[in-house]
Amino acid sequence: MNVSEYYIESVKKQFLYYKTIAEKAMDQLEPEQLFYTNDNDTNSIAVIVKHLYGNMLSRWTDFLTTDGEKEWRNRDDEFENDWDNKELLMQKWEEGWKCLFTALDSITPENLNSIIYIRNEGHAVIEAINRQLAHYPYHIGQIIFYAKQLKSESWNSLSIPKNQSKDYNKEKFTSDKTDRNFIDEALKKLNNLE
Repeated sequence: MNVSEYYIESVKKQFLYYKTIAEKAMDQLEPEQLFYTNDNDTNSIAVIVKHLYGNMLSRWTDFLTTDGEKEWRNRDDEFENDWDNKELLMQKWEEGWKCLFTALDSITPENLNSIIYIRNEGHAVIEAINRQLAHYPYHIGQIIFYAKQLKSESWNSLSIPKNQSKDYNKEKFTSDKTDRNFIDEALKKLNNLE
C-alpha cells in the first residue's frame, strides 16, 4: 500500500472512530437529554448533530465536482432546535455519515491533489478532507462533553477511565510492539461497550 492509499484508509478509520465515539456517548443518554439546552446560547446535542448533518451533506455531496457550500444549504437553520425525536435525529446522523463515506470511497490516490472549492476557495482534496477531519471531532468533543455532564456519575468512559492510565500503559508496554492503526483497537473497545 502506498502512502496515498494508506492516507485514504487512515482517514476512513478516523472518521469512523469519531462517528462511533459520538454514538456511544449519545447512547448513554435518555432521548430527551439529546434536546436539552441550559440556555439560549448553548446548542443541544441535537443541534450539534443537525449542524454536522447539514455540513456533511453540503461538503460531501458531489465532493469532487461541485462547491462544498451548496446553494441549497441553510446553515443558519442548522442551529434551530426544531428536531424533536431521537429517531429523526439518528436517521439524519446516519444520512450525513453515509454521504461522507460514499464520497471518501470515490477518492483515489490520483485525485488527492485535485483542486475542489468550498465557498469559492480552492482546496486540494487532501486539504478539504483534513479540514473536515478537524471540524467534526471539534463538534463530537462537544457532544461527548455535554453527554458526560448530563449523565454525570453513571457515565461509561469512552477512553482510558479516570485513574487507570498507569494500568493501561503497563498493559501496553508489557505487550509486543505492533504495527497497526491504533483506531482498530479503539473501535473494538468501543463496540464492546454496553
